[in-house]
Amino acid sequence: MRDEPAPTVRPWVAAAADLAVVVLFVLIGRRSHHEDAGAAGFLRVWWPFAAGLLLAWLVTRLDRAPLAWGRAVVAWILTVAVGMALRIAVEGREFKLAFTVVTLLFLGAGMLGWRAIVRAVRARRRSSAVAEV
Repeated sequence: MRDEPAPTVRPWVAAAADLAVVVLFVLIGRRSHHEDAGAAGFLRVWWPFAAGLLLAWLVTRLDRAPLAWGRAVVAWILTVAVGMALRIAVEGREFKLAFTVVTLLFLGAGMLGWRAIVRAVRARRRSSAVAEV
């Protein structure tokens, strides 16, 4: 995977942002389906995707280049794939295409979206700095 210049986002901040996307996904999903099983219900849905995210970060070495687009795309797909596999194999949930599509779209928009915003802000700052010189 191609690395980018030194990141302007610290790896721990990027990991926290990705984890926040997963938390938001679970919170919104549970609320939209009127599910209220407290912390246990939240954790039952959250942990497979959190584990998938952790594995994705380790496999892609996203800590080396948190804004690297290629690494982020692979991490997004791995997060969903591992999360779905754990949800089905360990939690005993059945495969649902609609849930998988929503998961792909939400986590993709979140994980790639915040990176796109940071990259756009960086580019704007660079172009402003060049214009001032």
